[in-house]
Amino acid sequence: MTTSDTHSSYVAAPGCTRPAGVDPATHHDVATWLTWEAQLLDERRLREWLSLLADDIRYRMPVTVTTARGTDARPEGAMDHFDEDRYSLGKRVERLEGDHAWTEDPPSRARRFVSNVRVAPIDGTDDVEVGSYVLLYRSRGDDRPADLVSAGRTDVLRRVEGGWLLARRDIVIDEAVLRTQNLALFL
Repeated sequence: MTTSDTHSSYVAAPGCTRPAGVDPATHHDVATWLTWEAQLLDERRLREWLSLLADDIRYRMPVTVTTARGTDARPEGAMDHFDEDRYSLGKRVERLEGDHAWTEDPPSRARRFVSNVRVAPIDGTDDVEVGSYVLLYRSRGDDRPADLVSAGRTDVLRRVEGGWLLARRDIVIDEAVLRTQNLALFL
């Protein structure tokens, strides 16, 4: 191991290469940003959450398709649960804050658990690609079982003066059939 190795305790098996990483300070900064984002969403501070998004944000969750081994995991023509931009995300926040968000009345009690954060530089930019796992625990009402939604996320965070903005998020849920009755919450 060299002194420039950012994960000094990591030893790869022969023939296994580790993805390029970033310096520990950047990794910590990004992980802290993800934790802050989760807290804002858990506390329903949606306007503050919107301030973390780049103007050209793309926020999407493709439908998970079960395919045979060796075939394309995302067949041509596959659909998305949602594919949103800054405008549509702002409209969702407006609706959730208004009187017509029946899917969130009563409001969900939610907790987002973010883990397995991996940060890699994007060549030629100050942006980073961030992989993470998220587990959403959501409870609604008093007599209904809680929902769990597990997913992997791939984000692009753009470095700006004073921090980071989310420029892209792709969410891949770990089930082919979304069992929660609705998913009006942000992951």
